[in-house]
Amino acid sequence: MDNVIEILLILVSTIFVTNFVLARFLGICPFLGVSSRIETSIGMGMAVVFVITLAGLFSWLIEKFVLIPFDIVYLRTIVFILVIAALVQFVEMVIRKTSPALYNALGIFLPLITTNCAVLAVALLVVQKEMDFFPMLFFSFGASVGFTVALLLMAGIREQTLHARIPKILQGTPISLVTAGLMALAFLGFAGLVKM
Repeated sequence: MDNVIEILLILVSTIFVTNFVLARFLGICPFLGVSSRIETSIGMGMAVVFVITLAGLFSWLIEKFVLIPFDIVYLRTIVFILVIAALVQFVEMVIRKTSPALYNALGIFLPLITTNCAVLAVALLVVQKEMDFFPMLFFSFGASVGFTVALLLMAGIREQTLHARIPKILQGTPISLVTAGLMALAFLGFAGLVKM
């Protein structure tokens, strides 16, 4: 029972309290770049969930069974970037083959998952916090779901703003940045909900 509660706390914390986009301000580039339509946001969110969860898993395994035993921890960042790049290449090939329309809609932002600092941050945090296997797995999954929730919320708001009367000076990127700031303030309401 304690393990279930711990997992639920990890998920609530990573999705709402310490959301990687709205609380830690990581992954802002794809957050703003792909959030213009809900359809593309769902595709990007699924790709990010896959990449972040597996990047956390592989990084944890490599840290435990390769980097620490062979005393080459100083290669951690380079190895993790290679793992993330390989996962992104795999996702890119799958999406290109299964959904060419989504592949074209995601455009340059799909390969840019490799340089999404939220992905590398999750991989580094799971090893720096010395998490056990299941907390690490749910931390990685929760962080990616939190990214996707923020992305979908932003896409929904941006689709609604297409029909709103916005002053010309605020149209485009300025209103997106104002919206992201207001969303971050709203997510501050979750602060203190879970102590991790």
